[in-house]
Amino acid sequence: AFLTSASTDVAMIVALVWIVIDQRHGLMHGGSVAQTTSILFAVLMVPEAFAPFRALSAAYQDRAQITSSGEAIQKLPTLPEMAAGTSADQPRAERTTRGIELDVQGVSYQWVKDRPLALDDVSFQLKAGDVALLTGPSGAGKSTLIEMLLGFIRPLEGSIRLGGVDLQALGPAEITQQISWIGQKPVIFAGTLRENIMFAAPEASEKQLQAALEASSITGYLPLLPDGLETRLGEGGFGLSGGQAQRIAIARAFLKDAPLLIMDEPTAHLDPMTEQDILMSLRGLLKGRTALISTHSPQFHNIGETVRLTMETGRLTEQETLA
Repeated sequence: AFLTSASTDVAMIVALVWIVIDQRHGLMHGGSVAQTTSILFAVLMVPEAFAPFRALSAAYQDRAQITSSGEAIQKLPTLPEMAAGTSADQPRAERTTRGIELDVQGVSYQWVKDRPLALDDVSFQLKAGDVALLTGPSGAGKSTLIEMLLGFIRPLEGSIRLGGVDLQALGPAEITQQISWIGQKPVIFAGTLRENIMFAAPEASEKQLQAALEASSITGYLPLLPDGLETRLGEGGFGLSGGQAQRIAIARAFLKDAPLLIMDEPTAHLDPMTEQDILMSLRGLLKGRTALISTHSPQFHNIGETVRLTMETGRLTEQETLA
């Protein structure tokens, strides 16, 4: 990159000097513009001459990032061995037709030693079927709490019980089965639309898939895609709008049918009209499920919430039961 930039700058300077000298020589001796044209052509070709070097530098940077990621993965601690016994012996969270109970008692967490607690003695309880809105300013600890509920981090103090079972006693497969998560930007991988939705429940039937498509309103834009469900999507959702990608996440949640739904700013990057459409689909998704929704958007108020939680500086400052 430095070589390309420096060479282009030098070439431009030399060319400009050459053109000035050539113009003066032409005025004095009646020269033609052919030589000036050749000079300009040579200058414009300099970036193309270094194009392979730019491609090499981009590939080298990607390789360096992959190597760094691989080294970080190698340093991760190994997972503890599961206790002896079959999967039937492992504890299972109890769900009901309305959802599942979530009981958070006195949890605390600290990302870095000698820094303030990210979570400080947070306690709340959601009954099966409750819909909780989690609000508060940025940095209040909402995302940390969500990561803890998803099982990515463990509390330093306190406990989280899901369906009457300590979250730490549940295996990763059981946690994944009990929780659906919708974030700001859903993960869309390179593949067909069908593959991206069926990723949530590969064993689902065609009838269940069609029900998820209708519930998430994907059927509204399906005819606009060149190959319908078999339309190939680019990595990261290339080819889809933000609202269309978010509907894929909602369809996954419908198809997975987990009793606990956790959402983190699911409409943060959408325009108001698209946000309203997404909210209509989310209202259907909330039926028969327990939900915790972290949001700054006032549009989510009156979505059917039964509990409102407010956080500030890692603490739960307000808890209001609406129903």
